[in-house]
Amino acid sequence: MTREYLFAGFGGQGLLFSGKVLAYKGLIEDKNVSWLPSYGPEMRGGTANCSVIISDEPVGAPIISYPDVLVAMNLPSLDKFEDKVKAGGTIFVDSSLIERKVTRDDVNVYYVPATKMAGEIEAPTLANMILMGKLLQVFGEYSEEEVRKALGKCVSARHADLLELNLKAMELGRDFQ
Repeated sequence: MTREYLFAGFGGQGLLFSGKVLAYKGLIEDKNVSWLPSYGPEMRGGTANCSVIISDEPVGAPIISYPDVLVAMNLPSLDKFEDKVKAGGTIFVDSSLIERKVTRDDVNVYYVPATKMAGEIEAPTLANMILMGKLLQVFGEYSEEEVRKALGKCVSARHADLLELNLKAMELGRDFQ
């Protein structure tokens, strides 16, 4: 099985970090993984996206033209990538920042007010992890042990105090109905 993910939004929303956590989770599960970041020249506020491929087979190329999964954290990203998601694919929308609905009826869509939820736990920069928790729950891939290990690989020693808060954010997303 191969699944291709595209995380897209503004720089500073933690999209590259989300992709890295997912990629490490794939490595922990002994899968073949590709992680490819892409961002504009701006430090924050510019465009950013991250492609992740997780597969049982070797990954031939890291480029994704038509993802199975799109995580859209801003309207320009939804506008740009909605039509590229494969039929039968899945789109996760941060409904705090994106008011419009997905126009396609051949994809599964989850609207999660991730930015609002992150603000409510006083962690406004963790909307990305709330969406990640929902994504893993939807695909039946939320394992607290593997999530904790992946976060442990991605959260730097300098920010080790944020590991539990990241985990809490992912649990919020996992439990969101």
